[in-house]
Amino acid sequence: MMGWCGGPSRIGVVIACLLVAAPTGGDSHEWTQFRGPSFGRSSELQLPTQWDQDSVTWKTPLEGRGASSPVIWGERVFLTSYTGFGIKADDPGNPADLQRHLTCINLQSGAVEWTKTYPAPSENNPFTTWAVALHGFASSTPAIDKTGIYVFFGAAGVLALDHDGNQLWSTSCGTGTHQFGAGNSPVLFQDLVIVNASVECGDLIALRKSDGHEVWRRSGMQESWNTPAIYLNPQGATELAVSTKDRIFAFNPVDGTPLWNCAGVPDYVCPSIIAEEGILFASGGRRSETIAVRSGGQGDVTGTHKLWGIAKGSNVSSPVWHEGHLYWAKEDPGIVYCAKADTGEIVYEQRLQPDSGRIYASPLLADGKLYYVSREHGTYVLPAKPSFELLAHNTLEGDDSIFSSSPIPVGDGALLLRSDRYLYRISARP
Repeated sequence: MMGWCGGPSRIGVVIACLLVAAPTGGDSHEWTQFRGPSFGRSSELQLPTQWDQDSVTWKTPLEGRGASSPVIWGERVFLTSYTGFGIKADDPGNPADLQRHLTCINLQSGAVEWTKTYPAPSENNPFTTWAVALHGFASSTPAIDKTGIYVFFGAAGVLALDHDGNQLWSTSCGTGTHQFGAGNSPVLFQDLVIVNASVECGDLIALRKSDGHEVWRRSGMQESWNTPAIYLNPQGATELAVSTKDRIFAFNPVDGTPLWNCAGVPDYVCPSIIAEEGILFASGGRRSETIAVRSGGQGDVTGTHKLWGIAKGSNVSSPVWHEGHLYWAKEDPGIVYCAKADTGEIVYEQRLQPDSGRIYASPLLADGKLYYVSREHGTYVLPAKPSFELLAHNTLEGDDSIFSSSPIPVGDGALLLRSDRYLYRISARP
């Protein structure tokens, strides 16, 4: 996410999610956007359930801190990080020294192939010990396809690079900053890079992939710390939706034409929308509500297409859908939920462990299992079924770094886990 999310009393890592109408990658090694091509779901099998230090194929120290998730293209992993400012909460340093990095790591060996560094454009980078200190200045997950790598660095803009790290272009999406930071991840659609620049200018912006020129822009992205979702509506047409304070908006991703809107969460929104068979599920707010709405409408569809709303949900991480049920984690204090997707009825609400702590990463659903990564207390593995069971609780001995990123399936029975200091490749026990 990884993107981040925050609010007047809490800050977190947003785990932005996206389902594209057509996959951008080719083979199973490609995980090209935050949460992959299917809202955090993977068809990979034989993924590890239990692990320890002996399960670590490689462990790569990172250039700096960060909360974004890795993406994969072929045999390369790409992720963002930052240095120079805001590393220590008690001594953040000079904001003029902030630098952001994009690093390319070999998927098989863990070796760093290259790192590119980008200074912040100004000293306007607010730091708050109770907010930005929890996720930092590199919370936006890159998006990648055969044309290049696209990274959103907040007030530093969107950067496009080729697969060898050569910069192709950069475009500003506004210079606004926020005491909660920023981190919405870019998404790709056809020849466009689409960014929710809520913090930077309050707009949803589509840029041309080839040169970064603006193609369309829509305003109204109020208190929206989440990544746009692209999906097919019940009529088979492609829509793009964003969850904002008080409202969910849907657009035609080709030209930005407004399609429909619906009453949403009446507070800041961090989790990204997910979609299944044209039904959108949006969560967020300090009271953590969840809403289901049928896509494909016109104008204000609150009275006709909103299916249900419940006073249960996630403040930070995005949910995942599986076989008619929604699964999600509430940030603090590590409570996981299962709800019926057609009615919103809660099936279970269970604290993982007394000391499970905060969960900012969105869950991965793969191999019939749910993977919930906590910031400080390891990874919890549950069966993807509507009854609570804890299959495993995995920790990496001696690592006290912070894990805010969603786990990534590699494609050969392994997972990538990213902390604010290391990237791990975890394999199944023999």
